[in-house]
Amino acid sequence: MVLQFDPRQCLPSSAELPDSDDTPVDNELQNLIPNLLEAILAMIWSERGDWFFGVDMGIYFNPSIPAVVPDGFLSLGVERFVGEGGRLSYVLWEEDNIPPILALEVVSKTYGGEYERKKKLYEDLGIEYYVVYLPDGSPRRKRQPLEIYQLIEGEYQQLAGNPVWLPKIGLGLGRERGTYLGREREWLYWYDETGQRLTTPEERIAQEAARANQATERAEQEKSRAERLAEKLRELGIDPESV
Repeated sequence: MVLQFDPRQCLPSSAELPDSDDTPVDNELQNLIPNLLEAILAMIWSERGDWFFGVDMGIYFNPSIPAVVPDGFLSLGVERFVGEGGRLSYVLWEEDNIPPILALEVVSKTYGGEYERKKKLYEDLGIEYYVVYLPDGSPRRKRQPLEIYQLIEGEYQQLAGNPVWLPKIGLGLGRERGTYLGREREWLYWYDETGQRLTTPEERIAQEAARANQATERAEQEKSRAERLAEKLRELGIDPESV
């Protein structure tokens, strides 16, 4: 009898690995910015189950190396939901060896090597798109506010424009002022192929509420006109019900 060896059976599972590097974020934007991107995807891709967006979650590429923890990342071709508890971390050998297609770093006051060390790491890991966002108020003003790189022949090359079209995702990514959770500032958004910014869940709710209010106003106006017409008919001695 020939025994079949499956090396994956010897690898630790996500439940056995630390789910974070226990490094707190420097400011709330490092969570809010990727959370907004995830919320928009959850709305526009609500019928899709082949994607996952992680926020401040460890990515394991090698069981002997600590996880890398981007502020946000997107993977395509994987299950969106894994069990009732969800993923504890993103473990490559549990995801059919599918690496994220995009990694996002939000530069904070404590520099974390986003333009050198992490860029090289994501490049070596084969992540197709690398996004570095520099919020206003950062001391590194020589950098562009938003830098998006694509892996071309094994090396990252910066893409120009705002927004930048990402063909392997089928969406554009850019920066624009807006309001999220009541906070007005510049945010990162997804865009369609025409460069039109996709609405956020908050904006969609506001639009639907506005349409509902308009419909209610139209109905009230029609009712008021009908009542005035009925009153005129009665003044003329005509029963409105007979018309």
